[in-house]
Amino acid sequence: MAASLKVVDQNGITLAPLNADARARAQWLGQAGFLIDTPSARLIIDPYLSNSLGVKYTGTRFPHARMIAAPVDPHGIRSLGVYLATHHHGDHLDADTVTAVAPHNPDCAFVVPAASRSSAKLSAVPPDRIFGADAFAPMNLGSVEIYPIPSAHEELTIDGAGHHIFLGYLISVDGLTIYHSGDCAPYEGLAENLSSFKIDLALLPVNGRDKERRDAGILGNFSLAEAVELARMAGFAHTIGHHFGMFDFNTIDVPEAERWLSAKNVADFQLARMDRAYELE
Repeated sequence: MAASLKVVDQNGITLAPLNADARARAQWLGQAGFLIDTPSARLIIDPYLSNSLGVKYTGTRFPHARMIAAPVDPHGIRSLGVYLATHHHGDHLDADTVTAVAPHNPDCAFVVPAASRSSAKLSAVPPDRIFGADAFAPMNLGSVEIYPIPSAHEELTIDGAGHHIFLGYLISVDGLTIYHSGDCAPYEGLAENLSSFKIDLALLPVNGRDKERRDAGILGNFSLAEAVELARMAGFAHTIGHHFGMFDFNTIDVPEAERWLSAKNVADFQLARMDRAYELE
């Protein structure tokens, strides 16, 4: 039986232990970032908790100024068992966030695509704590099992060594399965890659894509309608849409998106909010 999802209003991100009544808690950190707590593990996925891109792109056509402040100080995050990055882009694998988190979590496993295992962004992490993920190669990290599948950041992309550059992760822990697609757009075979898993919670980007952004080197993701359709096809129990509200050139009209979901009577699909925790029971 699929887990039920309880939405809890709260004032910002909590780093407190998981509620004893919940099987898992997911909190949105902005963009594609999530903090996930279960009884046996604390995981963080794609956290962008600095302003490194704002600094890097100051004065350019797309300055990457944060629309919202980081909701939590990365130096204060403790007890992490697994830190996952789906690919090398700075809003998913952020050197400043890694550098802040790593010293306070000495036992944390850092999981990145094998294509990014030697990234300088991981210089603060001891090499024996870095694990390279490959598509369709299961990983077992204590109580956490990870099954990586390819993601198409507009296109499926493989490096010269045969590693997929963009990955999604199916994370199984404490009897639940959570899917984080990373940056992804529809591709043939995606639903089939997910079909053998009973996914309790899916985390999908919904900022879409277009020629203007692509021509500027800004690769896109599912539109909201495409994410809803994948959720239907793959039979996700619950889905949260994310990857908006961080950069003004790469976001969505949230009220309009909410109205669309309501008009379409879409069940078990909602847009992420930072003032809410999502508890699986």
